[in-house]
Amino acid sequence: MPDIAFLPARALARLIQRKKIGCLELLDHYLARVERYNPALNAIIATDIAKARKRARAADRALAKGKRWGPLHGVPMTVKDSFDVEGLPTTWGVPAYKDNRARHNALAVDRWQGAGAIVFGKTNVPIWLADPQAFNAIYGRTVSPWNKAMSPGGSSGGSSAALAAGLTGIEMGSDIAGSIRTPAAFCGLFGLKPTFGICPTDGHALNDNVAPLDILAIGPMGRSADDLAVGLATLAGPDEIDAAGWRLALPPPRKTRLRDFRIGIVLDHETAPVDPEIVGLLAKLAEFLAGKKVKISDRARPDVDLEDAHRTFDVLLRGATSARFSDEDQARFRDQLAALPPGTETKVSRMLRGNTLLHRDWLRLNEHRHRLRRKWHAFFAEYDLLLAPVLCTATFPHLDTPPYERTLSIGGKTTPFMNQIYWAGYSCLFYLPSAAAPIGFTRDGRPVGVQIIGPQYGDRTTIEFARLLEAEYQGFVAPPGFD
Repeated sequence: MPDIAFLPARALARLIQRKKIGCLELLDHYLARVERYNPALNAIIATDIAKARKRARAADRALAKGKRWGPLHGVPMTVKDSFDVEGLPTTWGVPAYKDNRARHNALAVDRWQGAGAIVFGKTNVPIWLADPQAFNAIYGRTVSPWNKAMSPGGSSGGSSAALAAGLTGIEMGSDIAGSIRTPAAFCGLFGLKPTFGICPTDGHALNDNVAPLDILAIGPMGRSADDLAVGLATLAGPDEIDAAGWRLALPPPRKTRLRDFRIGIVLDHETAPVDPEIVGLLAKLAEFLAGKKVKISDRARPDVDLEDAHRTFDVLLRGATSARFSDEDQARFRDQLAALPPGTETKVSRMLRGNTLLHRDWLRLNEHRHRLRRKWHAFFAEYDLLLAPVLCTATFPHLDTPPYERTLSIGGKTTPFMNQIYWAGYSCLFYLPSAAAPIGFTRDGRPVGVQIIGPQYGDRTTIEFARLLEAEYQGFVAPPGFD
């Protein structure tokens, strides 16, 4: 019989509510699993067990009195290192911040606790959250529970490894270029990058920064689509300042039966070539959906040139993260950009342009982005969703070289490694919600996911489609060896 630790968070909450298991009992069960399995995975890098047990006891006492804190009452959880949890380190994998301790919780952590969750630890990330794996000089490398020679994804890589191995009940990640969806796909999980701006990022920053970062969103990760739903309901809504003037009212799912959906699907594109095995699994999914009477087309897509979107995303992404660099770094980037031949169009040149972007140039690119957003809006007037790859490959072996120095072999051709992030950026750039859901495995057993892109504020439609896939196509499968 599968371990209770692999149940979705909502199922765990129901067991607690029915008093089939106690809150402290469940927490201690997860902690025993962490002690047993985490040393080999290195997914969870900081804990506060005493505080978690104290809260679990309080949750048991509350339930005995008929009080329920929320939909996740008593469910143990971990959160990504980049979120502040009072008393625990927040490092973003950056050695200069290894001694940085949070004085307060991130707003999102408070919201999870308000829903009843028991936060007991934090999970590993790459330096600056900037790699589709999870390795840094402070905590070392996190490995995939599916294959320890492989990456669990990133930057929420500790999150995905902990979830897939049954070390935590639910997780929270952040995503600016696939950092929720990539690890979800690599480990056979569900993840949601919500519509930009609907989940406040207060407390997801270094140096007490408070300004929202362009493109970045925070969102839930879980072992079921229902966990994405409860996570979204927990996280979404204005912060204290914005709540004075607006309320969030996300529409219900557009459809609730597969046969009623109208869907476009993109299998591959030369701007970011996709591994043939991934293409084959996506095509198999499309065939299944067609057999379920879904109106699906591999020609339906927004009137957006993918290569143009790729260029725009690369530059705006690096512009969004450029404030972390020193004046000396900026001067070096400008010199490197000036040394390139005129008209150079590579991943590195786009990175340099983004890192040194003038505000007036950002304004021009932002205007271009918003014109393209209208084309997406027109597409979603006719179609409910667009399916696409999460990224170009399934998980890959651990890499130590800087991301921009790496290459990938896709279909026998060498491509820049950083093409990986384009497919996540396809929705990120335009503020759209996007869920990842498992759809199968490569021939050598690596999990593969699909990206489910919805209209702006159509988060619940992406989750509902993921729920239908879970029920009728494939759900979470626990990796072997963690029973």
